[in-house]
Amino acid sequence: MKTASLRNDLKYNEDKVAVTVMMETESSKEIRILFRKGQSMKEHKAGFPITVEIHEGAIEFGVNGEKMSLKAGDLISLEANVPHDLLAQEDSIVRLTLSKFDKVERVKKVVE
Repeated sequence: MKTASLRNDLKYNEDKVAVTVMMETESSKEIRILFRKGQSMKEHKAGFPITVEIHEGAIEFGVNGEKMSLKAGDLISLEANVPHDLLAQEDSIVRLTLSKFDKVERVKKVVE
């Protein structure tokens, strides 16, 4: 058994999005992404399917050039290789579920 909290030890970065691996299981990697209002993740693709949950706040989520507003409680899943981007409309906590085969380093490069 493993446990983690999306709300404990929140450390926002003022200059870029904060990415923290919360947990790794046999099938997935659970990542917390902390956004300050106005921070973004440029367009990128994942080599495996992903699921994104807006835990707190609001995100403008772009998929293939189409923008949608996601708020706390919303989930979105994408198949592999779908271009997407994120822009925080307010301070936000986002949970990203990656395949165990995906690399966390790929996510961290997107915010650099």
